[in-house]
Amino acid sequence: MTVDQAGPDMATSQEGEPDALDSLGRWTLRPGVSVTVLPHGVHLRGWITSVTLEGGAGLPVLWGRLAEALAGEGGAELARAAVAGSPLRAALVTVIGQLHDHDLLVERPAGEKGDAAGENGDAVGQWLGAVADRPEEAAAALIRSRVRVLAARPDGPLARAAARALDRAGVRAATAEASDLPDGQVLLVAGPAEPSPFAAEQDAEERSVVVGLRPGVGFVTPVGSVGQARADADGLADRLRRREALGGAEHPGLPALLASSAAQRLVCAVAGLRDPSAEAGDARLIPGLPAALVAEREPLRGEYRTWAGPVLVDADRVRPRADVRALTEALARIPVLTDRLAGVLDEPDPGALPQLPAALVLSSVAGEVLVSGSARADLARLEAVCRAAELLLQKGESGLEGEGGPVVGAGAVHARGRALRRAGAEAGTAVQQRDTRSGGTAGPFGGAAVPWSPEPGRHPQALHWWSVLVRRLGVDADVAVSRLDAGGGGAVFHAEVQVQGRTATGGVLGAAVEASADDAVAFAALSAVVEVQAAADAPHARHLVTPSGAVASLARPEATAPWEDAGWTTAWLAESAAREPELQEGLAALTGWFPQPWEPPADAHADVRALWSALRQCGFSVLSARPGHRTHPTLTKGSR
Repeated sequence: MTVDQAGPDMATSQEGEPDALDSLGRWTLRPGVSVTVLPHGVHLRGWITSVTLEGGAGLPVLWGRLAEALAGEGGAELARAAVAGSPLRAALVTVIGQLHDHDLLVERPAGEKGDAAGENGDAVGQWLGAVADRPEEAAAALIRSRVRVLAARPDGPLARAAARALDRAGVRAATAEASDLPDGQVLLVAGPAEPSPFAAEQDAEERSVVVGLRPGVGFVTPVGSVGQARADADGLADRLRRREALGGAEHPGLPALLASSAAQRLVCAVAGLRDPSAEAGDARLIPGLPAALVAEREPLRGEYRTWAGPVLVDADRVRPRADVRALTEALARIPVLTDRLAGVLDEPDPGALPQLPAALVLSSVAGEVLVSGSARADLARLEAVCRAAELLLQKGESGLEGEGGPVVGAGAVHARGRALRRAGAEAGTAVQQRDTRSGGTAGPFGGAAVPWSPEPGRHPQALHWWSVLVRRLGVDADVAVSRLDAGGGGAVFHAEVQVQGRTATGGVLGAAVEASADDAVAFAALSAVVEVQAAADAPHARHLVTPSGAVASLARPEATAPWEDAGWTTAWLAESAAREPELQEGLAALTGWFPQPWEPPADAHADVRALWSALRQCGFSVLSARPGHRTHPTLTKGSR
């Protein structure tokens, strides 16, 4: 910032009241802060923050006086020299405020002047002075604690490295044997130096972390109770087993990297510091979810990864997570679910598949190829993740492919939209068959045919995807649109793209259930485009996922650029999102069904429960399918 912007009104909140300069004696510059004096300012860089102050040629001189006060007597003389209300005092208060805002000041030790605690002391004291809000309290917490290093082989390289790292941090550590721990895992447990005689109090005060080493790969769990840390360790070891690098000598730096990282996480937790994963500044980590460190030997590296473990023990882990409410949130959680080391699903990847006119992505589900398509690759990835999860969870419910299984969505509204559209597709198909076979005189659902043709004035998305299908791809297709009787709910339209001579799916190439005739045609035509492309470019795929308007519930008008009209996908989805509540109300009235949350049965496979748990932790929702109904083949393309 520019210090010249400061004015007399910034010196004190009211005339005569103490300001930042009066209280400067409480503070000193953090240990480790580097200072670079510039011709017209000064640059300061701390542990994870920095600030550049610019002004006139006198600013370096002003900084010199302030630095002397911070390092010496605390600024009493400087406060007397800078008259209240003067530009000098305003500038000083501004600089001090910036130092506070960027966390470059730390409270002086009680009764001391001069450098912060540890500046002239040991390395641990300097480190605490550099990173802790209250270094004295953090140091006292470490002094009061003791750590047990438990392992099946206490003399192993991992246990020895952990004990050395704790010793360097000034923490008392005792190594002991724990025969119930798996080989290759070390449990670090920190508690008070004087154990409580009451087991519950002792457990509440303990902090634990597990470090594990497998061939070529290792991990450090998030900090938690002993039970939570061990559960996380078991889950991580199971997930990483498929990534083990068998053969070859272990990299000597891997045990040291893992052990020191585990010691750091535990020490930070005991001292009340932020977890090291929070210091990484990694936008890929999801706020509110724990992070595990995963390290690999080739090349030697360690990375924090959001961890959605299968077993939740601690209260902060059991607490329900907020639903995903925006497309950006949903897309940010896909890498967590599909992480190549710690995830539960295969990552959808465009690979060599075409991205125009529709975008296709490919993934694997239980060894079978799944292809998903949509107007954009990010939307195709979301559809692929949801459908892949449904297929895997479905095995936990029925064990029969094609049966109506759980429905997965990025949040409750998205999941409900996917489930209700599938149920509404049956009603739409029944109306189409009634109109075709009986002239509109019979059928279990009310409704009427709606004329539709690609004429001027139609929605640009409907015109675009219809044109792509019949002109660009050369498909000889017709579209049939019906308005369904929603029994007092919102409008519901069903569209089917039909191709003469197509028998594998009864002549239907694409279908959709939406809130307007144009939306239904647009998604039905887009689905038909996806199927045509997939048949040509991924004929080996076992599962095909086509898009639906349910994703519109995740669109937000504020995400639309000013120049985007309904011809842009983002603006189209935001426009459709406004109709989603009434559409879901209409579909619920039409089908007489409202989807309910789904949980795996008690005897479900562990992988099914792990997937269900990971989805919920990431803000996804899992809903039950409509009882007694199969997944509609022309809408979701569950298999082909």
